[in-house]
Amino acid sequence: MGTLRDLKFETLGKAVDDARQLLATGYVRQGNWSLGQICRHLVLVQDSSVDGYPVWMSLFAPLRPLVRRILLPKVLSGDSPRGIRTAPMFVPPDDLEDATEVEAFAASVGRLLHHSGGFAPHPGFGRLPREKILEIHTAHAANHLRHLRAQGEPS
Repeated sequence: MGTLRDLKFETLGKAVDDARQLLATGYVRQGNWSLGQICRHLVLVQDSSVDGYPVWMSLFAPLRPLVRRILLPKVLSGDSPRGIRTAPMFVPPDDLEDATEVEAFAASVGRLLHHSGGFAPHPGFGRLPREKILEIHTAHAANHLRHLRAQGEPS
């Protein structure tokens, strides 16, 4: 297993471009999930910003100020903690088709970018302005996509 890509996207659109590029070139996995699984995970998390998160996730609301102060800067700087278990509802199945999931990710990004209403409070960080929510999703995409390397790209 080689080193992970050093990845930071300016926008969510750039994350979609990266996913499409990996699909076109083929890729080597350096983590547990395929491109399709990563894209499905990103869709599930992003769509929750528009559609709302499950009520049980608001149980952590009292911790949000602390989490926002300690964890948010790490997430945004690309230094996301590793090994934190994903809530089961955000874990993708194994049998996904990469091309379908990349396009679903692109559609989800479009939906997020064109959403004119407010966003649901983030389970860990609470209610945040639109720009910050988009920044979190952009950093989240980079955190996962860095585990894939284009076929033939040196590790």
